[in-house]
Amino acid sequence: MEPIVLSDIQIRNTLLPGDLGYIAYMHGDLYAKECGYGINFEAYVMDGLKDFAKEYQPEKDKVWICEHNNKIIGCLVAQHRSEKIQFRYFIFLPEYRGIGLGKYLMQQFLAFMTQKGIKKAYLWTTEEQQAAMALYTRFGFQLTEETTSDIFNKSIREYRYDLELA
Repeated sequence: MEPIVLSDIQIRNTLLPGDLGYIAYMHGDLYAKECGYGINFEAYVMDGLKDFAKEYQPEKDKVWICEHNNKIIGCLVAQHRSEKIQFRYFIFLPEYRGIGLGKYLMQQFLAFMTQKGIKKAYLWTTEEQQAAMALYTRFGFQLTEETTSDIFNKSIREYRYDLELA
């Protein structure tokens, strides 16, 4: 297989019918295979995506839908939360990891915050997401909370990271 280059990936900021369902599928499928998460995790993601769909405001929220050869291969959602923004649904198919796409989306997320005048953001992740946590901290997110949960059909550590722009 030829190496995938960032310039071959299209990123759209419009939310289309089917996108949220596919994002739920990606999370359920990938994290079952990679982390052993069960059906409760997929239900958790679907609940959050349902709420996002109902509350979606294009002037306050932003999506980055990454496509390659007309197939969704990753995404990121910036969801408004009163005076903060929540960084959510940051995922890529395995063959699209390590090519700079995560770094690029992180830069886009920060630019969105700056453009909107938003100073604070947060995200939740789990202990298995070591590469993502390294990226978050490189961009200024700081660990602010830890908890143990069994919501994903197994006991895991969940971490909250917060970011405050100057």
